[in-house]
Amino acid sequence: MEQYPFPGERACSALAGQAFPPACRAKRSYLPFALALLVPCAWGQYAGSEACRGCHEAQFAAHAKTGHAKALSRSDRKPGEWAFGAGVQAITFVSQADEDSYIEHGLSYYKATKSMALTPGHRSPEGERYRTFDPGAAIFRCFQCHATGPLKLAAGSRIEPSELGVQCESCHGPGAEHATSQRPIKNPKRLSAAELNDACGQCHRKPAAAGADTDWSNPWNARHQPLYLSQSACFRNSKGALSCLTCHAAHTELSRDSASYNRRCAGCHVKPKHRAAVAEQSCVGCHMPSVVPLAIDGRPALRFANHWIGIYSGNSLKPASSTSRRPTSPRP
Repeated sequence: MEQYPFPGERACSALAGQAFPPACRAKRSYLPFALALLVPCAWGQYAGSEACRGCHEAQFAAHAKTGHAKALSRSDRKPGEWAFGAGVQAITFVSQADEDSYIEHGLSYYKATKSMALTPGHRSPEGERYRTFDPGAAIFRCFQCHATGPLKLAAGSRIEPSELGVQCESCHGPGAEHATSQRPIKNPKRLSAAELNDACGQCHRKPAAAGADTDWSNPWNARHQPLYLSQSACFRNSKGALSCLTCHAAHTELSRDSASYNRRCAGCHVKPKHRAAVAEQSCVGCHMPSVVPLAIDGRPALRFANHWIGIYSGNSLKPASSTSRRPTSPRP
């Protein structure tokens, strides 16, 4: 069995979100099958991010401060055993209920309001229960995107990640051979824009497949950045050059500096023609407006930038139009 650098590419049918074979659906039948999928194999061993530190100290130190690196932790507070999310916007709690199930708790912590409120998608504070060995492998996929390396099963069918958070090998792939023999390792910068957006989309949601039906009026969908970016005229007209890394640095925390994004936009739109005065407004503020899918007591609890770049009117979640001028390819 091969292990792949990007979560959704793993050969493990459970971790890829596909169904277990029918013969494996009884727990006693598919437990050995699941165990075989979860344990590391001889090829493509993971080394852990500490093995990268000696040669890549600057990248290691910068990445350690990011939300990706803190995407999963063991919780030291109620109600959960695991804390999903870095706390930049929110933290959702998960616990093992028993040998056969995990529970995603119905109350999450929201930083903007400094309060506990219903977890997104939940209807009551009681939480949602997930079977550990459900054919859809939902709970495995949660851990898979918030951790690095193979997942393991400990006593009592307890899920144990190899390394907490989204670390080096989540994007670069298994690095043991690279660390010991300097053999080449995966470098996402060498991927095409479409391949890179697909890679990020393994957890942030891939661009929609041809004919796929997406509810663009649902504000919750705005958090799926690669999906929305793929709809943009900027993306389509960039001739394969516009990717997540065009605007976001791979090893540092998400920038909140609007001037840095203005410079990225100016790399293509050198002399934009505006139909109205824009004063000191940022490019992102107008062309990637914030979407608030959740408010608590009238206060925004979550906020996402709409990555469907365009010209917006009112509170629409879809642009009214796109820029008519075909931009040049982004500068490196």
